[in-house]
Amino acid sequence: MTTPAARRLRADAEHNTARILAAAEEVLAADPAASLERIGEAAGLTRATVHRRFASRQALLDALTEQLNQRYLSALAQSKVGNPPPLVAFRRLTEIVFDLKVSHRYAMDLVSAQDNCRSALSPEVAAGLEEIFAQLRESGEITATSPAWCRQVYLALLNEVHELPDDTTDLVEAGRSRAELVVRAVVGALGGPRRHP
Repeated sequence: MTTPAARRLRADAEHNTARILAAAEEVLAADPAASLERIGEAAGLTRATVHRRFASRQALLDALTEQLNQRYLSALAQSKVGNPPPLVAFRRLTEIVFDLKVSHRYAMDLVSAQDNCRSALSPEVAAGLEEIFAQLRESGEITATSPAWCRQVYLALLNEVHELPDDTTDLVEAGRSRAELVVRAVVGALGGPRRHP
């Protein structure tokens, strides 16, 4: 049986871990070479506490990647609420992913840098993304036959559109969001019908 003191220690450890990860995301986005000590300072924790939770910098980066994978899985689930048509689910997902790119910039950049997202995204996330593309193909929204290829095109375009300046013609003149620009570009690139340029 777990004692109240043990439960309190576990809750404290989980709280500290969350604080470290939040601080790491912010500090590393500003300075990718920041030390664990600096991350601990930003979290308001001692270096020893940071090292108890994460034995190395790589362990911390792995935790950031895992946290992002969990958020991707949540985004995939949210995009399918109410069982919308595949194109609507794809738009929802893309909007949520752009929110993640803003709030978790360092982790997204870390995932993007790791072998073009192939090794950093969990198998569950990759499968979830590929399932969306299989559904888009079944519904006639795209003609590309390889869900893995579709996933790679999507992730590459996400990164490219995220980097566009706010005054980019395709965003300003058409009054499009970044998410809508990605959806239209991906569907068009993957052989979508003319009604989705």
